[in-house]
This record gives sequence, structure tokens and C-alpha cells, in this order.
Amino acid sequence: MTLRFRGVRGSLPTPAPANLRYGGNTTCLEVGVAGERILVIDAGTGIRSLGLEIGASEALSLSLLLTHFHWDHIQGIPFFTPLYSARNHLDIYSPRPVAEALEILEGQMSAPLFPVPFEYLAAVRQFHQVLEPFQVGPIRVTPFPLNHPQGASGYRLDCAGHAIVHACDHEPGVKEVDDRIVRVAQGADVLVCDAQYTPAEYERLRGWGHGTWLDSVKMAQRAGVEKLVLTHHDPDHDDAFLDGVLACARQEFASTLAAAEGLVLSFP
Repeated sequence: MTLRFRGVRGSLPTPAPANLRYGGNTTCLEVGVAGERILVIDAGTGIRSLGLEIGASEALSLSLLLTHFHWDHIQGIPFFTPLYSARNHLDIYSPRPVAEALEILEGQMSAPLFPVPFEYLAAVRQFHQVLEPFQVGPIRVTPFPLNHPQGASGYRLDCAGHAIVHACDHEPGVKEVDDRIVRVAQGADVLVCDAQYTPAEYERLRGWGHGTWLDSVKMAQRAGVEKLVLTHHDPDHDDAFLDGVLACARQEFASTLAAAEGLVLSFP
């Protein structure tokens, strides 16, 4: 199982020179298993690069796990080139009812917001509401709720004895939700976790639906994960700032990384 970060930014893209090392595209992660379909978590602007790479490939079956429908997690869909080929099949999983999820994605591409309606996309698209564990090829996917405005879902991916846990867009503070995340993440190889704010910033941003690097560290420690990856970087945090965040986090949990576009983690 291989995890590749395609987009690591929260809220909106930040294509600035000071952000080049960590990247400015919004959230998108690619999970691959040799010889199997590609699984993608979220469809921010980072999904465009994936589409460009696979656009000329043979017919593909893709699985897209959407954590929620805030714009920074779906705004890359209109620019995902595999959707424009009739030979491709896309399964879209989310915590929302099927009709509701379809309506949201159609709305994003409706006039006058986008010139091509969602219904005109040539790829076969199938929607699924997922609240219980399900299977995508060899990967067992376990959804779990996060504390975020209008709701969001985290996902644990298990394959061949390895586990990736994605808990992005989560604001700690609701004990039962926090405790469940820790239980789901127990012993995972890697925890990808929301770290949009510093503890000082959070004091004025309570209720915005995001946590701090320190919250993520505490969750990783409680869950006993092998590696922590901080992600959903704030648009105001440039490379130098994120270097400082990473240094602080590593003082508390040495096996910490800051997500960057192009970062690849492999689990043999």
C-alpha cells in the first residue's frame, strides 16, 4: 500500500513562491495497491495532477472517498480529466445520502459557475453513502465521524496488515468523538491528522472546525501510531512557518512529518 500526497492545503489554494516546498493545492491523497484500482481521499485541487498523469491510461476504475463537501475538498472535480472519458468508472463514497451528494456536485458545476454540467461527464459515476465498514478491492475502509461544521468523516484503510488513518477537518474537544478516533487509530502505521492552527491561533479560532499540531500529537500518542503526518495547512502558513510547526511537533512526537505535495509513504 502506497500513500501519496497530492494536495495538503486547507481552505483555498495558495500558489505562492513561499509555499513551494509544502505546496499550495488543496487536499487530495492517493492510495495505491499494486495491480489494483486507485483509491483517492478528497478531491481538492491536488486531484488535477493525478488526473493528468493517468488521463491517457487504459480504462480505469477509481474510488473516491469524500470526507465532506466543503469547497476545498471537492473543487478539483471539474478539472479531473478521467471524468471526461467514457471508458472510466468512478465510485464516489461519502457520509451523505446519495441524492444529496449528487446534488452538491451538480451544483458546483452548474451555470454560471462552470461551463460543463456534471451530468455531461462521460465517465460512469456511482454514488454510495457509507456509514459502516466496506471493501474497496483489497482495502478495508472504516468510516468514522469527525467534529466539523456540517459534519465530516474520517477513514481507516486496512490492507495486508498495514493501516492508514485519515482524520482531517476535525476539531478536538468532543470527548466521545475524540475517543472514537483514538480507538479507530490504535496501532496504525500512519495517522494523517488536521493541524491547521497553532495553539495560540486556536484561542481566537475556536469553533472553526480545525485543530492544532499539539492536538494531533496528543492523538497520535494516545493511539500509539507509528507515524504522524500533519496536514490541511493554513493558507497563511508559508514554508518557513510550517518548518517551525514541524520542529515543535517533533519535540513532542519524534516520528512526525508535515505533509507536502509529492510526499510518498510506502507500506510493503
